Amino acid sequence: MTNAERLEESNVVRNKEDEGSLSQEPGVKRSKTGSVLQEVLATDIFEPKSTEVLREEYRTNGPYAHLQLKSLFCTEFLLSVKEEIKSQTKVNFKESDLFRVYQSIDLANLKPGSDIAAQLPNVMKLREVLYSQEWRSYIEKLSGLPPSTLVDKVDCACNCHAPGCHLLCHDDVIGTRKVSYIIYLTEQDWKEEEGGALELYGNQKDDPISDSESTPVPLARAWPMFNSMAFFVVKPGESFHAVQEVTGDRPRLSLQGWYHAAEPPKDIQNATLQQLKAGAQNSNGTSLQVAFQQEGDTEFSDSDKEYLSAYLKPEYLSEESLNEIQAKFESDSSVQLRNFLLEKWVPTLDSRQNKKKSANTMDHYREGVSSEWQLRGPAHKQRFLEYHPQPATTDCKVIGSMLQHIKTKVFESPIFARYLKRLTSLEQPTGVKGATIRRFRPGLDYTVAHYGLLVSESVLDATLCFVRDEDEEDKAAWEYGDVGGFECYIEADDDEEDGNEAAAEYNEDDDTELLSVSASNNTLSLVYRDPGTMRFIKYVGSSAPSSRYDIAMEYQVPPGEDDDENEGENDENEGENVVAKS
Repeated sequence: MTNAERLEESNVVRNKEDEGSLSQEPGVKRSKTGSVLQEVLATDIFEPKSTEVLREEYRTNGPYAHLQLKSLFCTEFLLSVKEEIKSQTKVNFKESDLFRVYQSIDLANLKPGSDIAAQLPNVMKLREVLYSQEWRSYIEKLSGLPPSTLVDKVDCACNCHAPGCHLLCHDDVIGTRKVSYIIYLTEQDWKEEEGGALELYGNQKDDPISDSESTPVPLARAWPMFNSMAFFVVKPGESFHAVQEVTGDRPRLSLQGWYHAAEPPKDIQNATLQQLKAGAQNSNGTSLQVAFQQEGDTEFSDSDKEYLSAYLKPEYLSEESLNEIQAKFESDSSVQLRNFLLEKWVPTLDSRQNKKKSANTMDHYREGVSSEWQLRGPAHKQRFLEYHPQPATTDCKVIGSMLQHIKTKVFESPIFARYLKRLTSLEQPTGVKGATIRRFRPGLDYTVAHYGLLVSESVLDATLCFVRDEDEEDKAAWEYGDVGGFECYIEADDDEEDGNEAAAEYNEDDDTELLSVSASNNTLSLVYRDPGTMRFIKYVGSSAPSSRYDIAMEYQVPPGEDDDENEGENDENEGENVVAKS
């Protein structure tokens, strides 16, 4: 009995059990599709015993049900598919806060009989199988979905994850997507140390610090084995997954897409996309962590200069420099001050030891985690280490303690508030809304832009960054952004999206970039952020020269007279106070 006949027999038995008949559906060409199935499939997975084993494996896999079918297609056929894609299609580079990828052909746009289809005969055969009623029914059976759950709407595109490419944590729930799948076209001798694994995460909650129920660390991984297909049912707030960065020298080629249902899921409000576009009201009402006394003289004085001279380079305290910085900030609403602190306050960052360190163990994700440096999530919004000083830690030579000292003695002081007023010509900050010491580890950490970051009133962001950039090669890596680690400001999209409208996985046109600040050692970045602006720290790649450390401050600034007069105009042109990309 052929594979196609086994699948047909399986469908007939199942249709009798469910009082339906797939063979009676219009437009289904059994003989043609069955012939293609027989031609391209390599295994006996349609045997009833095999099917039951696979269903049980799917059901029991964690952290949520999923399955990876191995040795699925005839090897020579899939190699031909791969060769056609490589030789007959082009790739487009795409990057956002969530991903870095080269996207190739979209199989949904291939029209039988077209010139491009004629150049891709094996790709068209594979598409016929993936889009067929028979295959959709088989996926339904393995994943425990009721018959006819998957409609004839299918997405499929080719993605190339070159070295350094990645896709951060999300749940795939958009519109009517029901089953997510990926077919790996990697090299047949792909090794785990080359990365590119499918990472599966547990539930992600908005806890201040991750706990055992909400860890920003994957709980399972599926490696990108050639001629295998991984799939799972997408569920709002549950099917969290990511594509690990490709750390080797070879690209990770795959076909990825979704099977759709007739209707969106019932709990779509719990989906990642909805979570990222909600919660702005939570940050708008944030109370001050530090309040500054507004009594007495608010002008920056000589005694203030004397105090700060113990920390800041002399050039940032001279009247000439203060005037130049103020003019720059008044013009652009942002400024970057390089070599800001005295050398004694600049932590020494060693070059990343063992850059080729394998990331194929789960210990990799907890690198550097301690009682002081705590892992912060949830993974669909952020992952980094946050510093929490311990009573016994007072040595300022230790990087965490040193940054804590600078944060407390400088950034949270009323003197620095007066200094910021002098630098920016804004009203004097009334307090600190947010103050965090962070470490972004290479190959692991990031933040994602989301609406929970929006503020109801403009704030002044002050971020002091530390990275290793002692030689020109390291400086170039940070400056050009290839290793990530830069801070990016984007304008929030106020347009309401149709919840039933499926969107592309890699959509880089949702937001407008306003400002990008490269990671630079001992550099203070000041940005006046409007209510309609979000920001993120781009994923730090595994080839980065070091971790990115920073002190991230958010100051509450009273509106000035110009802000009050132009309030209506600002409502119509949110984000204009932020300088264009530099």
